[in-house]
Amino acid sequence: MLDPGTVGLVSAVFVASAVECVEASTIVLAMGMTRGWKSTVVGSVLALLALAVMVAVAGVSLRNAISQSLLQLIIGTLLVIFGLQWLRKAILRASGWKAKHDEESVFRQEQEEARKAGHLMRGGLDWFAFVVSFKGVFLEGLEVVFIVITFGLSASLKNPQSMSIAAAGAAAALMVVLIVAVIAHRPLSAVPENWLKMAVGLLLCTFGTFWACEGLGYFSGGAESLEWPGGDWALLGVLASWILVSYLCVNMLRRLHAARVAAEVADGGQR
Repeated sequence: MLDPGTVGLVSAVFVASAVECVEASTIVLAMGMTRGWKSTVVGSVLALLALAVMVAVAGVSLRNAISQSLLQLIIGTLLVIFGLQWLRKAILRASGWKAKHDEESVFRQEQEEARKAGHLMRGGLDWFAFVVSFKGVFLEGLEVVFIVITFGLSASLKNPQSMSIAAAGAAAALMVVLIVAVIAHRPLSAVPENWLKMAVGLLLCTFGTFWACEGLGYFSGGAESLEWPGGDWALLGVLASWILVSYLCVNMLRRLHAARVAAEVADGGQR
């Protein structure tokens, strides 16, 4: 039977990776369909290889260099900060204060830029398609690398296989998105990206809070990690708390947005 920590680990890494892969696939599709697939594929594959090396090197180095409780405290804090960025955008979009992400619009913009760009060839490759594909996959993948390393390192303190599990979750997301994109041959605009980002933000904040609180034991005399009542099952309580906070924020901001729109309509009517 899988424990809540492992299930949450796989879920968080898979969903976060899927979101980033969807955005990267939009760039790759735009380059491939506009400039050709050879340079686009080469750039994308090299970016993926660079990201894989980063996971392997950084994961091993950090695991051996920092004590358990301090590692939990640092990673937990970073995850909360990172997760709040995802949650903020998702909450603003869900409440109407920020426009939802439009993959079709991004795809059209990338295609337009690709058509206007020159045709510089280097090493038999279309340099524009190569660079844009490499950059798009690498930058979107950096967030995945951060999540894989942080989740894998913190969870590995209890499960030595967690880094491999986190990497497998990211790889599975990549394969799913790749297969769907190849079959659809178009941007995956039907994916409920905002709700996926909300889910990722909730999971990042949940695990971040959980591990940061355990890491506070670093300041105790023995620098031993603290234990939550109920162990990993406490993750469910922390997740429920973040869901409640997010729900209240969305509803409050939605009412404020509705009031603002009503005031603008009334003001426009008076003019």
